[in-house]
Amino acid sequence: MGLAPALLASGALTSDWLPTFEAVPRHLFVPDRIWPGHAGGAVQAEQVVSRAGDPEAWWEAVNSDIPLTFQWDDGEHSGNAKGTMPTSSSSMPTMVVSMLADLDVDAGMRVLEVGTGTGWNAALLAHRLGDENVVTIEVDADVSAAAATRLERAGLRPRLVVGDGGAGLANLGQFDRLEATCSIARVPAPWLELVRPGGLVVSPLGTEYGGEAVVRLTVREDGTAVGRFTRSSAFMRMRQQRSTRPPLAAYLKGKSWPADGDRSFTRLSPADTGGWIDQFAIGLQVPGCFWRAERYRDGSYTLWLYSTDTASWATADWEAERTTYEVVQSGPRRLWDEVETAWRWWDAAGRPGFERFGLTVTPDGHTPWLDDPANALPQLGE
Repeated sequence: MGLAPALLASGALTSDWLPTFEAVPRHLFVPDRIWPGHAGGAVQAEQVVSRAGDPEAWWEAVNSDIPLTFQWDDGEHSGNAKGTMPTSSSSMPTMVVSMLADLDVDAGMRVLEVGTGTGWNAALLAHRLGDENVVTIEVDADVSAAAATRLERAGLRPRLVVGDGGAGLANLGQFDRLEATCSIARVPAPWLELVRPGGLVVSPLGTEYGGEAVVRLTVREDGTAVGRFTRSSAFMRMRQQRSTRPPLAAYLKGKSWPADGDRSFTRLSPADTGGWIDQFAIGLQVPGCFWRAERYRDGSYTLWLYSTDTASWATADWEAERTTYEVVQSGPRRLWDEVETAWRWWDAAGRPGFERFGLTVTPDGHTPWLDDPANALPQLGE
């Protein structure tokens, strides 16, 4: 069974998209060198799979419902091993299908895609809507050029632009839909100007703390947007919105741990805060905070929490068989207290999934909510 029929049989692909998926197969848009990933996480193969060197493995990967990384470190990495940071990929087909369903396109609609990548998603849109109705923007000139070649070979010619997908596009009018195939931490203001009132913005959105989901926003007449998250996701972050995370030395300021930190204890296990949805629920409530884990040979670890302004930090120690865990906190923000408060709010609310959360975007910022825009989430540490 081919990839398109398999997606249809699983229920991921709808019948209206089937002719397009059959006409625009994934293999036409997959580079010759890839690092296959896994459906359940962002872990790539240790070594490259080359179409020339191992065609059987390459074809198996291409026809599997997995992401395929083809660029590391913004193109600076070479060689057969993994690089430091994956920076461009062919997305998992189920996610491609699901986001196109969220986009809810119809004949005659104009679509702006942010993140051309291999060109496959743009090709699907161009086949469905017509070349003249699809514009795709890519920040990496080499990635865009390779995608243009693949699109040309497939007989498709959407408009390709090299540039910053968060900065907007001049002189192209408004679009009915905007789809991002990279994740964002915040909705760029130009997007709401590029999409007509009543139009949709569909994009993966991740918090500083962790966790990510696809948000589906409807643009309103007043230039704001509101909508729900539709599903979990794990995309590479838009280059212009990557965060810079200071080193430990910026927090301890020359002192040894526990420095000037205050000790306390908690009954909430640090391990219970590490799930993808847990991080998402925490991150929506605890802005300007991220974490790292310091792991030890016996399996125990220290969860480090940091404020992005370097003014506050906290640690929480996890050890097997314990029911209370030591916490140390320093700075004007009590970061562990904030994380625990956010997690316990989520737990008390019945541990809602991604689909119960929503977002309202205005010129003043983002307001996350649960179930209804009137139920804004608390913002801790502000």
